Amino acid sequence: MKNFLSYTKKYKKEFILAIICIETETIFELIIPMIMSNIIDIGVANNDRSYILLKGFQMVLCAVISLLLGHACAKYTAACGNGIGAEIRMAEFQKMQTYSFENTDRFSTPSLVTRLTSDVTTIQNSVTNGMRPAFRSPVMMITAIVVSFMINAKLATVFLIAAPILAIILFFIIKNVQPLYSRMQSAIDLVNRIVQENLTAIRVVKAYVRSDYETSKFEEVNSNLQTSSEKAFSLSALNMPAFQFVMYGTILSILWFGGDLVMIGNMKVGALTSFLSYVLQVLNSLMMFSSVFLLFTRSLTSWKRISEVLDEDPTINDDRAKDIKVTKGSIRFEHVYFKYKETAKEYVLSDISFDIKPGQTIGIIGQTGAAKSTLVQLIPRLYDVTAGDIYIDDHPIYEYTQKHLRDSIAVVLQKNTLFSGTVKENLYWGKEDATDEEIKRACNIACVNEFIDRLDNGYDTDLGQGGVNVSGGQKQRLCIARAILKAPKVLILDDSTSAVDTATEAKIREGLEKALPGMTKIIIAQRISSIMHADQIIILDDGKINAIGTHDKLLTDNEIYQDIYYSQQKGGNLS
Repeated sequence: MKNFLSYTKKYKKEFILAIICIETETIFELIIPMIMSNIIDIGVANNDRSYILLKGFQMVLCAVISLLLGHACAKYTAACGNGIGAEIRMAEFQKMQTYSFENTDRFSTPSLVTRLTSDVTTIQNSVTNGMRPAFRSPVMMITAIVVSFMINAKLATVFLIAAPILAIILFFIIKNVQPLYSRMQSAIDLVNRIVQENLTAIRVVKAYVRSDYETSKFEEVNSNLQTSSEKAFSLSALNMPAFQFVMYGTILSILWFGGDLVMIGNMKVGALTSFLSYVLQVLNSLMMFSSVFLLFTRSLTSWKRISEVLDEDPTINDDRAKDIKVTKGSIRFEHVYFKYKETAKEYVLSDISFDIKPGQTIGIIGQTGAAKSTLVQLIPRLYDVTAGDIYIDDHPIYEYTQKHLRDSIAVVLQKNTLFSGTVKENLYWGKEDATDEEIKRACNIACVNEFIDRLDNGYDTDLGQGGVNVSGGQKQRLCIARAILKAPKVLILDDSTSAVDTATEAKIREGLEKALPGMTKIIIAQRISSIMHADQIIILDDGKINAIGTHDKLLTDNEIYQDIYYSQQKGGNLS
């Protein structure tokens, strides 16, 4: 609760004002039955019309004040609930931004989306809809019980029977509904996962004519969500009929015994009417209180899921960082080992050692699954090494802040990602304040200029979500241009020219050498033509370095390199 309350501080004023409005409104509503009792027992009994009109005016005034307070209460609770929801959502999103790849691997993407949207909405609605009954029902219940005992203590003992029955019903419902809410939120995760997968890979689904299969897969998880929701809500819905049964049973008992008291003259009709009004308020307050408990039960499930995200410690931090900068771009691996999980039996990378001088171009090649991408992701600390050390400019990479380290290294990942927005807005990711001249220069190097004029609005063309309006090769060139705009000390191209032809690839390579001669470049490629001009080529085989050397040396001495070279030569992939 301490963690949750920390998100309410900003809306403390609205919270307090809402409580004041709720309690004041409740007091005015509780006064109305007392006035009504006086109207019947005094005004009607004595045929005093002026007294009846006066008390009637007082009742209307109390009702109008209650209405205005209720409106103010709704305004403040909405501001409070939605504000707290926004604060939690922002805190959750900011926390996710600090995660390393290892952290995000522990949560599935659809689950994080659910925790950021559905779970936060549940808490938001619980505050907005639960605040009024939560603070209103205790005051109403206690006040109504006290007044009821003041009116007739003997008749009020009916509460001593009704209250335990209601408490038992509420305990049974909450005990059984809580695990169902947890299953329901997990079912939402699964639905989101299928939807996300289907929309992301919609072209593949269409190409393989798998719409029916995807529909049946979605139907399964959708039915699972439906079943989980039905069980949870059908059980929680028992709250209302069960409470109404007890409530009407209590009213009948009071009418039975109260009628006898009126008949023998121990109680007036007005007092019985007023007593019944307070009984209804007590029972209604108990029903409201039970609804609050059900809201709290569901929101507690959601808060636990959100807390897992907020309490997750980033595996990569700046605890050992110093005030130093990357100036040259030299890189050294010393006996580096890596595995994705500590419990994994085998290392993904084993005993990796090599040295890259500033300004050198290094090629990395190997079979699929040789851990080439994993190796370069260790340099900007997207993952941390399991053992060994990586040095940049003779400093361990953990001595640089993550922000500066990643600002100094531009990575064009194997999976090219463009964001919704214009071409220019995507390029600004490389440099926020880039001038048009700088953008054109970077685009010339990356050969974006070859197709930019063919787009509808040039640099102002809207790319759509994920860059759906451009081809794979165009997307790769835009990502390379974005990286060049950073003017990094180290540029990593992870198979980033696989979708462009060899002639365009050669132009990009020449452009990089001429325009950015002092930049260290690491190129992962499947084609030898992409790296044959590199200063050094590293051959990775099953997570280990098989050989390091120039193209000519490896072609003479290394069997793996020879096999790749001659197979590609036969396939016409070398130029």
